Amino acid sequence: MKVLLINGSPHQKGCTFTALSEISDTLQQEGIDSDIYWIGNKPIGGCIGCFQCAKKQKCVFEDKINEFTKLAAEYDGFIFGSPVYYSGMNGSLMSFMDRVFFSASAQDPHPFRFKPAAAVVSARRAGTTSALDQINKYFLHQQMPIATSRYWNMVHGNTPEEVRQDEEGMQTLRYLARNMAWLLKLKEAGKSAGVPEPIQEKTRIATNFIR
Repeated sequence: MKVLLINGSPHQKGCTFTALSEISDTLQQEGIDSDIYWIGNKPIGGCIGCFQCAKKQKCVFEDKINEFTKLAAEYDGFIFGSPVYYSGMNGSLMSFMDRVFFSASAQDPHPFRFKPAAAVVSARRAGTTSALDQINKYFLHQQMPIATSRYWNMVHGNTPEEVRQDEEGMQTLRYLARNMAWLLKLKEAGKSAGVPEPIQEKTRIATNFIR
């Protein structure tokens, strides 16, 4: 079993990476492999709503989005990490997630459905809970069970060194990692016992409120 940790920060080895590294170390102790995927610091264009992904089974723009979505199929769980920008995730990660999850919705087999996921955010001071809420909505849309902790998944600090001093935050991330490992093991046990995945209705119903 493997978990992919997504570093959505423009800083490859900054505060978000420090938080994800704590999770990675704890997952390893629980017998779960993990890798950290950095989205980079180059501009990532947002979704333009062309709906070509439904025909092509991938995003029409050939960049990191299709690379990541293809890679994601090999993993059993996901944790997306982001710095807090104006009480939300940073813009590059939002564009990244918009296109990843929208284009993945059209794919069969689906690379994310029923795979546990979680969000982790890093801030100097505030805006963390609204950023968490924003990221979690992607998982809810894709039928991904959300792994929990014993508090909200956040760390505080201006530097990696300060983040490591946030002892409560780091403990919260260790709880998250153990809970993620537990969910993955439960899912594997259910699969071994012959528990089927939930039935998917063939036709998606979309109700428009203005006619």
